[in-house]
Amino acid sequence: MPAISVIVPVYNVEGFVRECIQSITRQTFGDFEIIAVDDASTDSSGSVVAQLAEGDRRIRVITLAENGGLANARNVGIDAAGGEYLLFVDSDDWLEPDALEVLHARAESSGADVVMFDYARVYWWGKRQRNVLGHHLDDAGAPVITLHDRPGLISVLNVAWNKLYRRAFIEAHGFRLPPGFYEDIPWTYPVLLTAQSIAPVDRALYNYRQRRSGGILRSTDPRHFDVFDQYRRLFDLIDARPDAGEWHPVFFEKMVDHYLTILSKGEVRIPKGLRRRFFALAAEQSAALRPRGFNAPARGRRGIMFRLLLAGRYGTFQFLKRANRVYLGLRSAARRLRRWLRRSGRAAVQAVNLAGYRMYRRLPVAEDLVVFAAYWYRQYAGNPAAISEKLGELAPSMRRVWVLAEDAVGTPPPGVEVVRPGSSQYYRVLARAKYLVNNVNFPDFMVKRKGTIHLQTKHGTPIKHMGLDLLAHPAASKEMDFIDLLARSERWDYVLSSNRYSTEVWRRAFPLGFETLEFGYPGNDLFFHYSDEAGEEVREELGIPAQRTVVLYAPTFRDYRREFESHLDLHRLRRALGDRFALIVRAHYLQRGDPEDPLEGFEGFAYDATLYPDLGRLCLAADVLVTDYSSIMFDFANLSRPIVVFADDWETYSTVRGTYLDITTETPPGIVATTQEDLEKALVTGEYESDQARDRLATFRARFCEFDDGLAAERVVRRVFLGEPNPGVRG
Repeated sequence: MPAISVIVPVYNVEGFVRECIQSITRQTFGDFEIIAVDDASTDSSGSVVAQLAEGDRRIRVITLAENGGLANARNVGIDAAGGEYLLFVDSDDWLEPDALEVLHARAESSGADVVMFDYARVYWWGKRQRNVLGHHLDDAGAPVITLHDRPGLISVLNVAWNKLYRRAFIEAHGFRLPPGFYEDIPWTYPVLLTAQSIAPVDRALYNYRQRRSGGILRSTDPRHFDVFDQYRRLFDLIDARPDAGEWHPVFFEKMVDHYLTILSKGEVRIPKGLRRRFFALAAEQSAALRPRGFNAPARGRRGIMFRLLLAGRYGTFQFLKRANRVYLGLRSAARRLRRWLRRSGRAAVQAVNLAGYRMYRRLPVAEDLVVFAAYWYRQYAGNPAAISEKLGELAPSMRRVWVLAEDAVGTPPPGVEVVRPGSSQYYRVLARAKYLVNNVNFPDFMVKRKGTIHLQTKHGTPIKHMGLDLLAHPAASKEMDFIDLLARSERWDYVLSSNRYSTEVWRRAFPLGFETLEFGYPGNDLFFHYSDEAGEEVREELGIPAQRTVVLYAPTFRDYRREFESHLDLHRLRRALGDRFALIVRAHYLQRGDPEDPLEGFEGFAYDATLYPDLGRLCLAADVLVTDYSSIMFDFANLSRPIVVFADDWETYSTVRGTYLDITTETPPGIVATTQEDLEKALVTGEYESDQARDRLATFRARFCEFDDGLAAERVVRRVFLGEPNPGVRG
């Protein structure tokens, strides 16, 4: 008898079924059988499965003479199964490589009736997104629970395939899947209610394919009316139980929400002539099943629609749907109009602005005017901010002006002017300033006037290839014009460096005539002049509880990815670290992430600080830094606090971008973890602050922080703005 019977219903999935079956046959756990039920496929699905079965005795194919639907195929599989456990896998989805090993170990150690695990949606363009309700599957506590212990399990997708079932449990209670479009409803909920022990697994072991077309949720079909029969079956089962009174309101609200979901997408799912009828049946069944004293949700659009359905107000319901659709359409049209106006007017506006810039360049250079910028006008931060503040202290008569976008992060102190990019003041100060300070480049239109001084502060010690070194890496430089890059860089008079290694890189990557100032980075001065209270203040601002070990997670930008995507499985990390740790997440400034909060559901453990205005103060709040290949490690090292390098994709990163050193082997700043398991071990065991880690950090700091001593900003001001040739102010 195999340990697990994996039941795979197959119907017209010739493009996907091979991947599905092979994801099972290639599992790290081998004690299983696959029961592939070909539900009279009309394409080559059956042939593909038969071919796979010829070379693997673990695969058993059952071919049905007539198409009976998904529920029937699953029931056929249940009847044929010989395993101790049952698992359903839909034939266009696939498993993670160790899924069966994880599930079997959990089932055996817990003795549970049901092992319920998480999944990830995989979209047709390649994006993989973990279930946002996965926190209900937290497995850090008791090894087994019941639905009474954790009612939130009801919120997790009600499907048959996200659970491993003990076959004896299924047989003892006679569970069967009823025919229909929505057969999972009267299967999943009764199974969860009946199970005396449920073992949650907080890992996405199942990949749920989101197809561009096809599938029940994208079909316009009268069979969507099947949902009423399935909920009637569910309530018949629930109401026959002794605890029916407790669960009836819970499942009633779930049912009405489901009806509202179908109605909100009625144009996709319900044929046009049947929509009023669907609404009427939904209202009728809701009225019949409504528990005594039940109150609809109080607020928001959901609450309004909920009440309209319960009242049977189809006309008003449709009116509000149309009104909302009109509103969304008008908003979309307004956006398109604004984009069109911007595009059509951009050339004319740019011509006027450049004409103004040329006119301002005829005016004398303003000897006391300093223009600052950082990160393409997105932030008041970094080396430019530190220089600006020290300039205000040592040369208060100088006029300081910052170029900041309207949504820029950070605010200059009083006494500093701010101009918006694209404004007339912006072009005026760029044309007349004696000094221009930036940690990236100013726009191409800028002309370096005679007698002006451009200070390029840089913003990190480079691991990845920069400048002309990117010529060998077309994937990372596909949008870069190297002629324009050199033209912009030729304006530099001074370039800051925090170590001799960087000096060599800047010279090779930008072979121009600037003077290198080996003064250290002004933005790092903070790390030599801070109070112990500074870090505590930041923790309080972020809401981090006291007595936590605070981990700052700050990954770098990847040229092959435009949106922030954490390489960490936060569910698993939270489980491993528990309440001893708190995680501050700082996405790279070029990767702000999806509009949805990527940390939703991790409150009390992970804190989003991507838009926190002061990265230096954020470092002060951290006990340990976890990064991949970000230059933040070189700055953070000045604090002599532990650093862990999480290098899970070093080969890909170094191949695509090109690197100057292998940070995993060549002077690493501490422990190097190549898997999440290694990272968790380093943190949980305290390896991150071991003697070996401290020795590595000391060597790293000696090499890469050699010019940082807390006085870099003063040296820059004295040399560049006050004209002192040798501002020897060493700490």
